[in-house]
Amino acid sequence: MRLAGKRVLFFIETEFEDLEYWVPKMRLIEEGAEVVTAGTGSAEVYHGKQGVKAVPDTTADKVSAADFDAVVSPGGWCPDKLRRYESVLNIVRETDRDGKIIGAICHGGWVLVSAGIVKGHKATGSKGIKDDLVNAGAEWVDEPAFRDGNQVWGRVVKDIPDFCRELVKAIESG
Repeated sequence: MRLAGKRVLFFIETEFEDLEYWVPKMRLIEEGAEVVTAGTGSAEVYHGKQGVKAVPDTTADKVSAADFDAVVSPGGWCPDKLRRYESVLNIVRETDRDGKIIGAICHGGWVLVSAGIVKGHKATGSKGIKDDLVNAGAEWVDEPAFRDGNQVWGRVVKDIPDFCRELVKAIESG
């Protein structure tokens, strides 16, 4: 169990990309991580783009970055909602400040853009957020997944296996 003793926070909101939430979450649990899901409080049950439901363990305003080794922002349309909550952005900023791992896949990079932490980093995601990343000062890289400093990036659904490998490796090494 490569991630035994590690705690990872996943953010969630309505219209998350089902596979980009569930597959990485299960992969981290498989490696022994404790995974906590934080919503915004806008719902008790969130529905993914494909209709799969997810129940958050808590809300972002009730947790602290200090309690986690990493945070993950899945894609779908949920990042556009997540980035409107200062509690979410503060956790991402504090995680970045502390040099802890931050994962984002597909549209999940919107949260990192709004947190103001992508400048000077390589980044990827859905081509739909390429301009946002570049305008925020990131260097766009069209690759399935990679790590740049404490940030782990995944491009799209088909790249989930690559994203999971990079995420596990990054959390394991700290």
